[in-house]
Amino acid sequence: MNRTIYLDTSSSTPVDPLVYLEMHRYFQIEYGNAGSMHAKGLIAAHALNLSRSKVAKILNCHSDEIIFTGSGTESVNLAIKGVVNKLKNKGKHIISTTIEHHAVLDTLEFLEKQGFEVTYVPVEPNGIVNPEKIKNAIKKETILISVMYANNEIGTIQPIKEIAKIAKENNILFHTDACQAANSESLDVQDLNVDLLSINGSKIYGPKGVGCLYKKEGIRIEPLIHGGGQEFNLRSGTENIAAIVGFAKALEIAQKGKEDYKKKLTPLRDYFIENLLKIENTILNGDNEKRLPNNVNITFLNIEGEAVLLKLDSEGVCASSGSACTSKSLDPSHVILALGRPYEAAHGSIRFSLSKNTTKEEIDYVLQIIPKIVQELRNISPVNLKIEDIKNV
Repeated sequence: MNRTIYLDTSSSTPVDPLVYLEMHRYFQIEYGNAGSMHAKGLIAAHALNLSRSKVAKILNCHSDEIIFTGSGTESVNLAIKGVVNKLKNKGKHIISTTIEHHAVLDTLEFLEKQGFEVTYVPVEPNGIVNPEKIKNAIKKETILISVMYANNEIGTIQPIKEIAKIAKENNILFHTDACQAANSESLDVQDLNVDLLSINGSKIYGPKGVGCLYKKEGIRIEPLIHGGGQEFNLRSGTENIAAIVGFAKALEIAQKGKEDYKKKLTPLRDYFIENLLKIENTILNGDNEKRLPNNVNITFLNIEGEAVLLKLDSEGVCASSGSACTSKSLDPSHVILALGRPYEAAHGSIRFSLSKNTTKEEIDYVLQIIPKIVQELRNISPVNLKIEDIKNV
């Protein structure tokens, strides 16, 4: 097979052709500043308002509850820092989990240095947090709970509604990082009962460098960026109209097609997992069923994940060993360690994330080459762990 097989959509997706077409005219034809009071500016402002309305309709909220940002990471930072800095006189305690994306974890670490206290609730061995443990972590000083909708490494889908209910019962604001969930899960914020929700473009076949924050009406947050007062004085800077238009179109396509997406990818995912597990001393990371339809996270014991990736890349297959945001780090995945796996097992984890265009032919090709790669690397490995040596499998 001569073409590249791309199985890393959890880190980035190609821009959908329909999204590209929607964006194209805002680069060279309708390039005005949405804040300018002339024809070009008014056209840009109209595109901005229309995009905001589209996103609001999908999320089942009001247009003025949507704040466009430069990324999912910025959305997360604006949500968490923005809220707690407004509420710090009420309390300084935050609750999250041990498997969050680094956009959340590093933000919380920063806030701990500013005097905030954070409780990191552990997940169960299947990678799903028990809502009762969230409830038990609540203190009188708790002002925010932040739990991701779906995990970016192992694909586990968290019980967001149950956690939101607990938050409401205790008068605590609830934020969810939904960046990985937008292709397959409902984003109806009324049904989810969330106060703040983060999404980005690069995971939904939209452009990079754009995202949004849903902020429920009445919730006050401190801006991170000051300047011209764009985005309701909460995110200053000239709006990237082309990216925002593309983001709105991509989200619209993703949410309209989410059932077809699940119908196609779930059986392909399960077929891939079933056959990968036929390789001796191989472990599936994350829950069997409560996981994203495109996510396959596997640990091949006794080998380094990075070595597997290099071998796969030489065969034209793109995958990852965890979050792309930490791919240059030699540290093992914090998510795999949070499942109770030992250090050695965490180093051997590989994430395959299928595309909406992935075919069975491509999966069969990977299944053909990967046993040889695993065996070749195990032959030179000094480690000899077996599945029975691993707890929580």
